[in-house]
Amino acid sequence: MGKRRWWLWWMVVAVGVGVVGVAAIGTRSGAGEGEGKVKVLEPLVTRIAFGSCANQSDPQPIWNAIIDFDPQVFIWLGDNVYGDVKRPFKLFGKERTVGPWKNAPRFIPSPPKELESRYQKAKSNPGYSRLRHTTQVVGTWDDHDYGLNDAGKEFGGKITNQKLLLDFLDEPQDSPRRKQEGVYTSYMFGPVGRQIKVILLDTRYHRDPLRSDGSVLGSSQWTWLEKELNGPKSAITIIGSSVQVISNLSATTRPLFSLESWGRFPKERNRLFKLIADTKREGVFFISGDVHFGEISRYDCSIGYPVYDVTSSGLTQAVEKAVPHVFSLIVRFVAWLTPTTMRVISKNCRFRSCTYGQPNFGAIEIVWSTTPVTLKLEVRDIKGYPVTGVKLPLVELQSRGLMPSVKAGEYRRHCSLEVNLPWMIKYRLAILFYCSVSVLLLAMIGLAYAATLAFRLFLHKCKLD
Repeated sequence: MGKRRWWLWWMVVAVGVGVVGVAAIGTRSGAGEGEGKVKVLEPLVTRIAFGSCANQSDPQPIWNAIIDFDPQVFIWLGDNVYGDVKRPFKLFGKERTVGPWKNAPRFIPSPPKELESRYQKAKSNPGYSRLRHTTQVVGTWDDHDYGLNDAGKEFGGKITNQKLLLDFLDEPQDSPRRKQEGVYTSYMFGPVGRQIKVILLDTRYHRDPLRSDGSVLGSSQWTWLEKELNGPKSAITIIGSSVQVISNLSATTRPLFSLESWGRFPKERNRLFKLIADTKREGVFFISGDVHFGEISRYDCSIGYPVYDVTSSGLTQAVEKAVPHVFSLIVRFVAWLTPTTMRVISKNCRFRSCTYGQPNFGAIEIVWSTTPVTLKLEVRDIKGYPVTGVKLPLVELQSRGLMPSVKAGEYRRHCSLEVNLPWMIKYRLAILFYCSVSVLLLAMIGLAYAATLAFRLFLHKCKLD
C-alpha cells in the first residue's frame, strides 16, 4: 500500500506540472507592468491562429477547421461579436439611414445588458467552447464590439464595454487591462531563444475622428508601445491591429466607398514604422482584420526589411456573403480590378486577385527545426485549406542596412503608396463605375425613345386603318 501511495502521489505531481505548463503557455505584459512573472514551463509555440468579424447570431462552422489546425494560441482581432444595432436600409421616408439626404444613423449602440448577452451567446458556441478548452485565447477589439460602427474616442460607452470584452476573454480581475484606458496588451510565448512576442493594439479607445489625420493610439498607448518594442528581444514579434496597417485601399476605392485603415492616418502610420525601425526590432510582422476579406500585404520601404500584414476577415462576415451567390464573380472581378501596390500576388492564390471574400481565418506556422527558421503565413478557408499565403525564412525579417526608396513620379511595387498612383490608375474603379452607369442610362434613354417611337408609329397605323 505504501508503494502504491507513493506511485499515485508522483502521478498527481506529474499531471499537475503538465497542467500548469499548458495553462501557462505565455507570460503577459500589461500597461507599465514589465514582462510579468515567469511561469513554470514555457512550451515551444509553433502554430498560432487568428480571426475577426464573427457574428454571434450566424452559424460558425469555421471553428472545426481552426481546431483541426491545432493552434497553441488563438488571437481575436476585433468584431468578436456584433454589439451594435444595424438599422434598416432606408433611402426615402421620415428617417433616412443612407443617401445624400440621410438624417438618421445607420448604426446605434446596444444597451450594456444586450451586449453582455451577445458575448455570452458567442462564448457558448460549441465550436468556440471546444477551442477554449485546448488553446490559449487572447484578443483585442474593433468597432462593433467596441460598441458602434467606425467609432473612436468620442464613443461614450467604451468604459463599460471594456469590462464586457475583458470578461469575454476571461481576463483576470487583477489584470492591468482592467485599470487602464484601453485594452492594449502584450504576451511573450515560448522558451528563451525561440520566443514570440504578441503585441495587441487598441485602435479605438483613443482614436481621433476619421479624416482628421490625428492619433490612432493616443499618447499613453504610444508610450507603452515604445517600451514594449524596446523591451527584451524575441525571435518573432507579431503586432495585432484590428484595422489594416499596410494596405490603404480607400485611396483607390473612393469616392465609391472607403475602408478604415492606418493609411487614413498617414502621420500615425509613419510614426509606427519609424518606431519599429528606431528600436531595431527584428522579426516583426502585422496581423489585422475588419475588412470582410482576406489578403496579405507587404511593404519594403518602411522599417529596413520587408514587413507583412496578414489580414483575416471574417470568421462569419465576408463580402461574398453580403451579395446573392450569382454576383460572386462580379465581387471577384472588382477585387481584381481595384488598384493595389502592396498586396502579395502569387500563383498559389485561390483567386486571381489574391483576395478571399468568403469566411476565413489566419494561420501562422513556425518551423524552428530548419536552418534558417521558416515562417509560413496563410489565410485559410472554412475547410482549413490555404487561399493565399507566403513562406519565408525568418532571416528575411532582419535589417538590411540601406532603406529602399522611391523617387517622385517613380513606381515600385511594395514600395509606392496607393495615394501616389497616377490618377487614371488610382481612380479606374470609379471611372469604370461611372462610365458603366452612364452607358446604362444612355441605353435606357435609347430604349425609352425607341419604345415611344414604336408606340407613335403603332397609333399612326391604327388611325390609317
